[in-house]
Amino acid sequence: MEKFETFTYPLDGNLYINLTSKCTNECTFCVRNEKSDYFGHKLWLAREPSAAEVLERIPADISCYREYVFCGFGEPTVRLNVLLQIARELKRRGATTRLNTNGQANLIHRRDVTGELAGAVDKINVSLNESNAADYAALCRPAFGEAAFDALQDFARRCAERGIDTWFSVVDLIGAEKIEQCRKIADSCGVPLKVRPMIGSK
Repeated sequence: MEKFETFTYPLDGNLYINLTSKCTNECTFCVRNEKSDYFGHKLWLAREPSAAEVLERIPADISCYREYVFCGFGEPTVRLNVLLQIARELKRRGATTRLNTNGQANLIHRRDVTGELAGAVDKINVSLNESNAADYAALCRPAFGEAAFDALQDFARRCAERGIDTWFSVVDLIGAEKIEQCRKIADSCGVPLKVRPMIGSK
């Protein structure tokens, strides 16, 4: 598969930051399973960028975009140190920052990283995707197995407790009954649930 150096890409008024193609999940529904592009943006990376390389691609007028979002074909927190360097600089410039994540950062780094994210990231969208550990493991195929499901809930709870605007998201393909179960999980973690339609690539 051809790979590119698409370290940032604009979409819907936001600028997305693509740090890695590595992910601890292999979600059965992920768009990257079928295509190398997402809405015309070639997101499979030939190499991973440094913080400086990403910041070179940030506009001088930070208000050009509503939010600067860490989200690409991989899990952004795999490259936590680079993410934090970029996010802190963006915050210094007055940007609003968001992280789209599978919520497995504490498992990846074997420590609680939510304190490091606080102050650097304004918003965190944690992909919940399922209503129980077994179904999550079957749908998202995490490297950490069923343990990932409890871990991502704990991650979201800790982020919210640190004052980060945090929510869970699920795709509507799981059905109304499971969505309601996910809503109860979100309530127990003290975060809202957002239901989004299945995303395809154009």
